[in-house]
Amino acid sequence: MSNNAANSVVLVHGGFVDGSGWEGVYHQLKKDGYDVTIVQNPTTSLADDVAVTKRAIAAAPGNVILVGHSYGGVVVSESGTDPKVAAVVYIAAFAPDTGESVSSLIANPPPGAPVPPILPPVDGFLMLDKEKFAASFAADVRPSLASFMADSQVPWGVAALEGKVTKPAWRVKPSWYLVATDDHMIPPPAQRQMANRAGATTVEVPGSHAVYVSDPGAVAKLIEQAAAGVARN
Repeated sequence: MSNNAANSVVLVHGGFVDGSGWEGVYHQLKKDGYDVTIVQNPTTSLADDVAVTKRAIAAAPGNVILVGHSYGGVVVSESGTDPKVAAVVYIAAFAPDTGESVSSLIANPPPGAPVPPILPPVDGFLMLDKEKFAASFAADVRPSLASFMADSQVPWGVAALEGKVTKPAWRVKPSWYLVATDDHMIPPPAQRQMANRAGATTVEVPGSHAVYVSDPGAVAKLIEQAAAGVARN
């Protein structure tokens, strides 16, 4: 790697899951010489998740490539303006603009788009229907792992969905975006629209919403492209 490269990567998970899904991406990046931190968001509120992520950025050596999956894209949009962040990478993620939240971005789904099987909130938290989790979230993940993901869900706070971004990182930092073309949680056309709006360098990969689990090589490759792109500038 170039001495100018951002050799630290901070990985931010989304809703319903924890950081363990990044394991395959983690091992690839470590093998290639990167320092990697995996954030464990409480997913209770955007402010709480941004605080946890900013602590990870502060602790990472040197400049950081900040990566978010799904709702993690909201977290990195809000926390990625940190001076240590060299670039932001969105993996099948929400990339909100000022004043937008997950709630606002999913309010008017396109006709015919798959509707995620989100159960009614309980005590202010959301879960996915376990029976429909694999088909909607992890259709290309091996069945035993998809079942584990369904049964180990992290309750997602309604307050986190409603958290609004103030100043999105993609407006001031170079960005990359991976579109998962078989995603049944965030429709691929919505992913493309957000990537285009952000001016992100975009790749498309066949994969479910859990593409970071099912195809860690493609995800790590894009992260490394972001690091290389930063190093050239």
